[in-house]
Amino acid sequence: MNISLTQAEKAIAAAKVKAASIDTKMNIAIVDAGANLVAFGRMDGAWLGSLDISIKKAKTARFFDMNTGVIGELSQPGQPLYNIEHSNNGLITFPGGIPIKNEKGEITGAIGVSGSSVENDHAVAEAGAKAI
Repeated sequence: MNISLTQAEKAIAAAKVKAASIDTKMNIAIVDAGANLVAFGRMDGAWLGSLDISIKKAKTARFFDMNTGVIGELSQPGQPLYNIEHSNNGLITFPGGIPIKNEKGEITGAIGVSGSSVENDHAVAEAGAKAI
């Protein structure tokens, strides 16, 4: 099962509301269950360099079905996923990517957000993921 465009747009809208509430500008990417880009939103003034990061965060969250911050913890020296960020044409292993689940708990896609601190990126991604 894949996230629909309507659902992806709803997630982006919720993420934009959260970003505005914390006074930041974000790049927001939604991928489907196959990690293919479904929708993207770049808020006016969001950093251009964060565009690619947001997409990679969404893909990373879907590739491994976990928050990117968790992957970051597991990829530190001495941890079981050390150096994983070099696989799959580059992963992002810091917060801001979250799998999206349907009402049955099945992963249908993921959201990736970039443009501020990792704490803000995660909060905005979480708002988008929860909107589905």
